[in-house]
Amino acid sequence: MKNTHRRYNPLTDEWILVSPNRTQRPWQGQNEKSTKEDKLSYDPDCYLCPNNIRANGVQNPDYKSTHVFVNDFSSLVMGVKKESININNLIIAESEEGICKVVCFSPKHNLTLTDLSNNEIKNVITTWQNEFDQLGSLKEINHVQIFENKGSVMGASNPHPHGQIWAQHSIPMEPLKEQNNQKKYFDAHKTTLLNDYLKLELDRNERIVYENENFAVIVPYWAVWPFETMIISKKAFKNILEFNDSVSLDFADAIKTISTKYDNVFNISFPYSAGIHQAPTDGNLHPEWHFHMHFYPPLLRSATIKKFMVGYEMLANPQRDITAELSTEILRKA
Repeated sequence: MKNTHRRYNPLTDEWILVSPNRTQRPWQGQNEKSTKEDKLSYDPDCYLCPNNIRANGVQNPDYKSTHVFVNDFSSLVMGVKKESININNLIIAESEEGICKVVCFSPKHNLTLTDLSNNEIKNVITTWQNEFDQLGSLKEINHVQIFENKGSVMGASNPHPHGQIWAQHSIPMEPLKEQNNQKKYFDAHKTTLLNDYLKLELDRNERIVYENENFAVIVPYWAVWPFETMIISKKAFKNILEFNDSVSLDFADAIKTISTKYDNVFNISFPYSAGIHQAPTDGNLHPEWHFHMHFYPPLLRSATIKKFMVGYEMLANPQRDITAELSTEILRKA
């Protein structure tokens, strides 16, 4: 569609307004040829570099690969007193317990996922697997969220490349929406929603940015952010523990490819929030779940022009100007 239209997101049961008439190309403003920021491989003032003292006085080990520790300022903690409030079903609250961890991808202060080799990214994936297994095995934990905020514009509090893992008792709202809609689809069709969607996308080849044997990187038809993408496994894995070495290497390849393409769009270290969605760890089988990873980058027309979710987006529903198909074309060429 070339005119303004709505697109439906079957994963979340939500709509997005698409207005391709508002901008024909994403870089109508200045397109800086800005260089990536030069950073030292070690920063003596960084709380996350090896051997340095963190803000709470704990010293980091002299780690050589990935390094994981419990967040010194966790939003979730274990062992909280179980409490609840319900006044006329209008004022409702309940206690929530969990664990927040930090994952340093590398001891090098200047290496993002883009800069790591596929084998080094595979080490990160192995860390994710170990943490998912250990945290998800706790009886108090029903959901494990693995994610990364890259860049200060996305709220990263430390420039040392790192991600986070939040594990908690309840299933958070975004994966819960996906849980409910994937289950509806699976109950009706006896196959996963993303299995059928990915087959359709691979057949049409309109929004495929990259693919290898085990994964496809696509711009979802219903994408909200200008260069939003998803990495979807070609097999309906329920969670990251089902990956063997070959699958993990292909996942690493997909992550490195899309993060490199992002960096090449505006010649900067491209900011984003990214995270893995996979089955809950509540002890149920969840055949409806299909492993995928979301990338939500905010940049629109240049390295310094950001897409804001304000006004209409906050009060009505999400809106985008450039189509998912145009974003795909740009990312393919990057």
